Amino acid sequence: AGADKPEEPKALVQKVQELAQKATAMAKDAFSRVRESEAAQQARQWLSDSAELAKQRLVWLKEQLAELWKKTPAA
Repeated sequence: AGADKPEEPKALVQKVQELAQKATAMAKDAFSRVRESEAAQQARQWLSDSAELAKQRLVWLKEQLAELWKKTPAA
């Protein structure tokens, strides 16, 4: 039984290190998910803004083409 005692602290230290590594990995994963979520929200907002701008430009282009069409003499 006396021979097991020196091994117990090593095993305990190893177990604590493993648990610390798992906790660190879980924390990193949680932070990564938060960042991904924020990035996804920003990307959706950017796409939404870009789609609205594209719609506005298409309306403007349509108006410009309509004016040009009116100015073009009939053949």
